[in-house]
Amino acid sequence: MCNLYTQTKSIDEIARLFRDIGIQLTFPGGLPNLQPRDVAITDSAPIVRAVDGSFQLIVRRWSWPAPGGKPVYNFRSDGREFGSGRCLILTDGFYEFTKPADSTQKRKDRWLFTRPSEPMLGIAGLTRDVPEVGEAFTMLTTEPGPDVAPFHSRQVAVLPAAAWGDWLDYRGSARELLGPLPAGTLQVQPAPRA
Repeated sequence: MCNLYTQTKSIDEIARLFRDIGIQLTFPGGLPNLQPRDVAITDSAPIVRAVDGSFQLIVRRWSWPAPGGKPVYNFRSDGREFGSGRCLILTDGFYEFTKPADSTQKRKDRWLFTRPSEPMLGIAGLTRDVPEVGEAFTMLTTEPGPDVAPFHSRQVAVLPAAAWGDWLDYRGSARELLGPLPAGTLQVQPAPRA
């Protein structure tokens, strides 16, 4: 499942994208200094959440520790509604890994999934406040659509920009908003091995 994604947009670009869909962002922790980079499990990264009618961009840790200590970085959405803790994870694309096509290679092949029709991906997420790390987020997953199925048996729950507000302010049902993407929604390309 997705354990690495990329985020290259500046605060100005992100704020403009949200304004274009009618959402004014606030920055309760101040304007974060975002650097273009790949985001790995336990890294801090920008998310958006709705609090008391405002949409807040904050930076939080990706994953919280499960009771056994392993990081919870993906969480199944199937059949759940998520009446609290909804967030939107801001990305340019996400990676999936497969066994190497060349059996002499030790590292897995890496594939980058993007959505060319939109300047930024919004992945449905969930926040949780845990004593060990404070507030953290995880990505929600669903059954894979045809673009992802050849690479993985699950897919992160990517939302179209038009649905970001409905997800964040709970107007939209998770069962209606989260699901596999139709064929041709995502573009996939090989990415250099890390």
